[in-house]
Amino acid sequence: MRLQKYLSRCGVASRRHAEAMMAEGRVRVNGEVAREMGITVDPDVDVVEVDGRRVSLSTPLWLALHKPPGYITTRRDPGGRATIYDLLPREHHGLFYVGRLDYESEGLVLLTNQGDLANRLLHPSHEVERVYEVVVEGEPDASAEHRLRFGVQLDDGVARVARMDRLGRAPGGATRLRVVMLEGRKREVRRLFDAVGHPVRRLLRVAFGPVRLGDLAPRAWRRLSAAEVRALAKVAGESGER
Repeated sequence: MRLQKYLSRCGVASRRHAEAMMAEGRVRVNGEVAREMGITVDPDVDVVEVDGRRVSLSTPLWLALHKPPGYITTRRDPGGRATIYDLLPREHHGLFYVGRLDYESEGLVLLTNQGDLANRLLHPSHEVERVYEVVVEGEPDASAEHRLRFGVQLDDGVARVARMDRLGRAPGGATRLRVVMLEGRKREVRRLFDAVGHPVRRLLRVAFGPVRLGDLAPRAWRRLSAAEVRALAKVAGESGER
C-alpha cells in the first residue's frame, strides 16, 4: 500500500495532507525519513511513525451527528464559538468531518477515521447527493425554479440544484422545499436562493448519499451500520476495493 494511503487509512490525515507531512520529513518508515511519494509499506511488517509516534491501521469508524444551529463545523474556532466536536466524546475528536454545515444550518454531518474515503465522497466527480429540507422566503415562481435547475452564476462559478420538490407553505409567506445538490461548495444552497430572490430561513440536511438523518435528535450521534459504510464506499467508487 502506498504510504500516503496507509496514513489516511490510519486516520492520521487525508491523503493530500499525508503527502505534505511526508514532504516536511515528519514521517518515518522503519526508522528512516520517508519523503518519496511512491514508497509502499506492508502494514504487517513495516513500522510507520509520524512525529515520533507509531501509527497503525484503525478499525473503520463512521458516525452520524445531528448538528443543531449555533455550532461551527470545524475542529476549533478562533472566535471561541462552539464546534461540532463539543457534541462528541473526547475519544472521537480525531475524526474527520465529511462536508460542512454553516453556523446557522442544521442536520446530518458524517465523521470518520477513513480520510481517503471521506475525500472521495466529497469530490464533485462522484456527484454524491446531499439532500436538504429548506424554508425560503416567498414562493419561487417558474422563472426562479428554471434558473435554480439550469444554473445560476455565483462568484465561484455556475451552481444548480439537481432536483427540487415543493413540500408546502410555511408561516410568514415562506415555502418549504426539498433540494438535492451534487456538490458541497461553501454556503452554496443559501447563495443560490439569495441569487433568485428567496433567502433561506432554515436549512436542514436530511441525507448525505445513502445515509439518512432519520429520527436522530439534535445534538445526538450514532455509529453507522456496516451496511451504511458499504453503501458509502459504493457511491464513492470503492466497492471493488472493499
